[in-house]
Amino acid sequence: MQTNFSAELLKDPAMQASEEILRTCVHCGFCTATCPTYVLLGDELDSPRGRIYQIKDMFENEKPASADVVKHVDRCLSCLSCMTTCPSGVHYMHLVDHARAYIEETHDRGVLDKMMRSVLAFVLPYPSRFRWSLYGAMIGKPFAPLLRLIPGIGPRLAAMLALAPSTVAPRSALEGPRTIAAKGERTARVAILSGCAQRVLQPGTNDATIELLTRMGVEIVLPEGEGCCGALVHHMGNETASHAQAAQNVDAWTREIEGEGLDAIIITASGCGTTVKDYGFMFRDDPAYAEKAAKVSDLTKDITEFLEGMDLPEAVVETDAVLAYHSACSMQHGQQIKTAPQKLLKRSGFKVKDVPEGHLCCGSAGVYNIMQPEIASELKVRKVKNIESVEPDVIATGNIGCITQIGSGTDTPILHTVELINWVTGGVRPGALEDVILPGERKAGENPFLAAAE
Repeated sequence: MQTNFSAELLKDPAMQASEEILRTCVHCGFCTATCPTYVLLGDELDSPRGRIYQIKDMFENEKPASADVVKHVDRCLSCLSCMTTCPSGVHYMHLVDHARAYIEETHDRGVLDKMMRSVLAFVLPYPSRFRWSLYGAMIGKPFAPLLRLIPGIGPRLAAMLALAPSTVAPRSALEGPRTIAAKGERTARVAILSGCAQRVLQPGTNDATIELLTRMGVEIVLPEGEGCCGALVHHMGNETASHAQAAQNVDAWTREIEGEGLDAIIITASGCGTTVKDYGFMFRDDPAYAEKAAKVSDLTKDITEFLEGMDLPEAVVETDAVLAYHSACSMQHGQQIKTAPQKLLKRSGFKVKDVPEGHLCCGSAGVYNIMQPEIASELKVRKVKNIESVEPDVIATGNIGCITQIGSGTDTPILHTVELINWVTGGVRPGALEDVILPGERKAGENPFLAAAE
């Protein structure tokens, strides 16, 4: 794609990076076929190609973001399916991230929109605040139909309440900075990102990760000073807050790297993993952080990436359950992890089935299901229908946002991949299966017919 950025404009490193991305686009349109919003809405402006044209025009001509551009960029899920499809290697993620930041600098969203975004940015990245907000949501749930009638933000408030769980999970006994010793001979030393939303909504995920890895001889460190990865505010265009949160994590992990050392930084929410692996790019022009951030990104692995290269413990539980694997967008598109989770689940004894239209987003996308509830709801219904078409007994995925979104639309148990692997290899039974007996569930090696008779 031909560009006409002025020499003065290209002195800005962010503009220079975006101009290079724009020049790689050959406007072939392959991306439109796999873009969820284009598939649903059929509007070229709600496709990656259409957004690229709008962003190019806005940047080149140094225009403040118009209401129309904001509408179409806001509708983008940042699912990155377009990046998987693109034959030219257009790095759409960096382009749209820059566009979101530019919008926040040049566009007045209005009082209600800014208030909604400020509340989300104030609450979600901070576990204590988020936990208290969930108690408030439990009280507010009955009033959701009335709140929906509030002009402007009503549907968003109602969507937020609908997503809130009916009960708040207790804090993990392993929460807080600490080192957890490996059982037996130490094979590796890793840090695990405790995160923000996941540790409140589903603390069992990291607990299962710790239980599994320590059984495998891995020493775990939960570093002092780490927190939200920055993704939630980053995708709302708030670069100042996202970079501050990212820098805090880089500092926390660097202390461990330079201390006793780390073999990996393990992420159990794929949305966070995509962001942490991008820290090197985020801090590329920062002399104080560029080298440290690049090191952190190089060490970062999704839990399934880390497990793929290791020998899993022998299974102690077997089952004939059909498992539908939902590959989160941040897993398959953001990190290009295509097969590791399914292979691990198969190694653990599950009958894994892929989901039709698996490349399409479920509609979660960070806070998208709050900020764009209508589109998110359509995508959820479509995703649940596709999942249920394979008649699963259980659903596995690798991202807390997907678990929350899909779980609100189906009665089939949905849980994190690592919780299932930990359970069948001798760990704690996942909370989502507390009141569920899977088909053919039995001790490893037990005759399934005798187990059924019992």
